[in-house]
Amino acid sequence: MENKNNPLSPHLQVYRWHISSLLSITHRIVGIINFVCIIFLLSLLILSEFNNYNFKIIAQSFFGKFFIISLCWSFSFQILNEIRHLAWDMGYGFELKVAKITGMATIFGSFILSILFYFIGKVFF
Repeated sequence: MENKNNPLSPHLQVYRWHISSLLSITHRIVGIINFVCIIFLLSLLILSEFNNYNFKIIAQSFFGKFFIISLCWSFSFQILNEIRHLAWDMGYGFELKVAKITGMATIFGSFILSILFYFIGKVFF
């Protein structure tokens, strides 16, 4: 006899998002975005025939600046999350408290690194 009143597992009203699951999904999405953005950036360089003038016009526009900052964040997030996964591969950081701390450090660290990369690039280039 089947009981049709039981919810399917995991039920959306019962399930709570954890930082690790959120970072895992975000890591996969950001990886795809990085792949597409690299193809776009290389296509832009190839189509402009390595002309710096056209590239500077695009980079100085609002869309160009947003693209550069977003790309800095996505690479920073990907790198920090990969370091977190590398520590997991070595057997460290599986405790719930440590996983939450490293997850939050990944999120905040990616924003700090992207701001730092932007200002370093603005000063030196």
